[in-house]
Amino acid sequence: MREAIRRFRWLLAGLLLLGAFAQAQPREPLVMSGDATTYPLAPHTTYFHDVDGQAGLDAIEASRHAGQFRPLPGDDASFGFQPGAYWFHVRLLNRNLQEPRWLLVQQYALSDRLDVYVRRPDGSLFHQEGGDHQPFERRSVRYRHPNFQLDLPPGEHADLFVRVESQSSMQVPLALYTPTAFAELSRDAQFAMGIYYGILLALFTYNLVLWLTLRDASYFWYLFHISAFGLVLFTLYGLGFEYLWPRSPWLADKSVPLSICLAQIGMQQFARNFLGLSRRWPLGDRIGLCMIGLFVILGIATTWIPIRLSTQLAVIAVILSVAWIAVEAVVAMRSGYKPAKLFLLAWSMFLAGIAMVAMVAFGALPKNFVTEYSVQIGSALEMLLLSVALGYRYASLRNENERIVRESRDQLEIKVEQRTADLRSALDQLEAAHLRLREFSRLDGLTELYNRAHFREAFEHLLSQARNAEQPISLLMIDLDHFKRINDTYGHLVGDDCLRWTSNTMAETLRPYGALVARFGGEEFIAALPDMDLEEASAVAEELRQRLRDRPCRSGELDIPISASIGVHCVDVHKNSIDSALQVADQALYTAKAEGRDCVRTL
Repeated sequence: MREAIRRFRWLLAGLLLLGAFAQAQPREPLVMSGDATTYPLAPHTTYFHDVDGQAGLDAIEASRHAGQFRPLPGDDASFGFQPGAYWFHVRLLNRNLQEPRWLLVQQYALSDRLDVYVRRPDGSLFHQEGGDHQPFERRSVRYRHPNFQLDLPPGEHADLFVRVESQSSMQVPLALYTPTAFAELSRDAQFAMGIYYGILLALFTYNLVLWLTLRDASYFWYLFHISAFGLVLFTLYGLGFEYLWPRSPWLADKSVPLSICLAQIGMQQFARNFLGLSRRWPLGDRIGLCMIGLFVILGIATTWIPIRLSTQLAVIAVILSVAWIAVEAVVAMRSGYKPAKLFLLAWSMFLAGIAMVAMVAFGALPKNFVTEYSVQIGSALEMLLLSVALGYRYASLRNENERIVRESRDQLEIKVEQRTADLRSALDQLEAAHLRLREFSRLDGLTELYNRAHFREAFEHLLSQARNAEQPISLLMIDLDHFKRINDTYGHLVGDDCLRWTSNTMAETLRPYGALVARFGGEEFIAALPDMDLEEASAVAEELRQRLRDRPCRSGELDIPISASIGVHCVDVHKNSIDSALQVADQALYTAKAEGRDCVRTL
């Protein structure tokens, strides 16, 4: 038995020694061939934690040669909130003869300071600095993530050292890109961000109209929450440093915890109003007010306490805040308030997204597509479910009124009828707001023609139909001649009459041809003529020009002659985009204006 124990101990010691030896082995160099344009560095990276942050490059190189650098655990460069500095090393060999220049990108926007060193075989050293404690314009490429251009001559080895020091979470996902691959990456990323913030802006506008119409406090606090949360993401993903404060490291640091505090104030206040805590759970309502006070104090404190402490406190407070909102929803749901079910489901989606981001910040989860964009995914689901919950809330109010009618028909008939009328009025206002919002988004308020945005959307559909049916489609770009003279001579009200008269004349003349007519801006109009080639469209344009010329505009006692210059363009449905087609039509219009106005011209 003793012999078996002794052998087991020797075996265990051997395994531990072997593991330590294997861990200390340098990783294989990263070889860039012609087969790929993007290389994540984590599988080839070793790291060293300089706890006091005082070591220079020479000392770090000595530490690497002494075997003190270790492979990334699980190929994940997320270490949470850590003191000092982290050094990362990758040995590079460029065998791509077509790409001597590469772009090193750190796919995390909040690191304070980065130092990038490239040691060549001849001993020469190349050094660059980055991070949000450096002015934004010092980056190699204007992009939200820190990036560095590296010259890597084909066939030569190079040692890449990256030093990262930050008060925020230590997340250092590094990757190498060819210039073309990085251009595609940045294009796709900016497009995705644009879609998300477009959705956010649409929801903000929609709820703003509802709040202005219904004056429901829940909508106001929802708007506050959307705005503050949009600022949180704008900051977390580096867009704030790129667009709002590119020369302010102080704001780059403080905006993260400060925007988080503002978002939580909006969340707590929205929950109090939506769930009606002051009636259903007064104690919970008071705790919610205390939460709001806590975030106000924390938001003020972030302006002077260390960023590492304030960020960690904000992240921890967020987890407690969203958890408390879930508790409030459960209590409201158990009290019989049915909209609380949808509210709880919505916040569960949001809580899951926030929890993933927090766990990545503390190094508990790896950084990948799902964890990186978990907040966007969770918040999109939350916004959708909260919209449904708000509608369900109105339905719940209606059902409550019906119950009151059934139980108190005789004693409270007048009161029930009044509440029912109020609810019906609110629903009518909501429907009217929907209709006004839809019409406002499509029509020009002065001329009652389609506006420019709707024309682009409708013309895209017409262009697709023409392309599929192999039929022509033409554009008319119309500009009223000397319109400024009319405004200066008769005043803007008469000018408005002229614009309305012109729009009516255009509608009478062009719509029999199936035209799509819109006001392009100012005194410019545009029309699309389906199934018409250049010659046919020019004839229709000449007919319109004659109608405008022959019938003066009547404004009060005044007869004001109107003329127009018209540019005509037959769109190449297989080659032209909307913008290029509009540009050619606009050039034809300028030709008409240059040749004396009151005429039709083509290119």
